[in-house]
Amino acid sequence: EHRHAKQNSSMVQSINIKALTTLASVVRRPYLAAPHVFVPTVSEINYQALRDHCGIRAVIFDKDNTLTAPYENTLHPRAQAGLQSALDIFGQKNVAIVSNSAGTDDDPGFIDGAEIEEALGIAVIKHSEKKPGGLRETMAHFPSVEEPSQLCMVGDRLLTDIVFGNLHGMLTVHVLPLCSGEENSKDNKVAKVVRAVENKFMYADWWGGRKTRSYTLGHKVWKGEEECPLILVDKEEEIGNVGEEK
Repeated sequence: EHRHAKQNSSMVQSINIKALTTLASVVRRPYLAAPHVFVPTVSEINYQALRDHCGIRAVIFDKDNTLTAPYENTLHPRAQAGLQSALDIFGQKNVAIVSNSAGTDDDPGFIDGAEIEEALGIAVIKHSEKKPGGLRETMAHFPSVEEPSQLCMVGDRLLTDIVFGNLHGMLTVHVLPLCSGEENSKDNKVAKVVRAVENKFMYADWWGGRKTRSYTLGHKVWKGEEECPLILVDKEEEIGNVGEEK
C-alpha cells in the first residue's frame, strides 16, 4: 500500500541545459522524440509483456504528470494500477523514478527525493545532468541491466523522457499528462506550453507528424505493437485532443 506524503511546493526547476543542447539533434532528427508506444496513462501498459517478450529488466518512470500531480508526492489514482503492476512484475529494485526535479541539483540534500521514495515506495535516482542526460547514474542503479535496451522509459515529455530513452536505445513509452485544469495548476508553466507544442507536432493529423512517427527508431528486441502488443486499451478512444493543455 502506498503511503501519502505532504505536498511539495518548494521545488523550482532550473534551466535544463542538456535538453537545450540536445534540441539541435532533435531538429535534425525529429524521430528521436517519437515513442515506441503511446498510451493514456502508465496503467495501460502491459508490463508482463515488457518483461517476457521485450527483453526489459527494469522500468524507469518520470514523476510529475506521469505518476503524480505536478510537485505532489502522492501517487495519482489513475497511476496506481500501473505502478503496482510494474512492481509486481519487475520487483521493487527494478522500478525507479528519474525526475528532472527530485534527485537533481534542484533538490539539495535529496530532501524531496527522500519524501517521494517514502510516499511511493520506489527509488528516486540521483543524477546531476537532467534528462535527456543521466544515463550513467541510471545504468549504475540497476545491477541486473547490462545495456540500455533492457530499460523501459515511461514519461509524459517527448523532448526529455522520450528523447532520453531513444538516444540510448531504450524502449520508450509516452503517456498523456495525468492532470488538467485546476489539478494541473502547479505544473511548470514553461513545461506546460512546450508539452502542448510537442504533442501537437507529434500527434496532430498533418504530414510532419505522420512522417516523424513513420521513422520511429526500432528497439533491439521489441518488433512492434502488431507482433507484440504492449497496450492494454484502445488508445484512440482515450487520447482525444492530445495537444490541448487546459
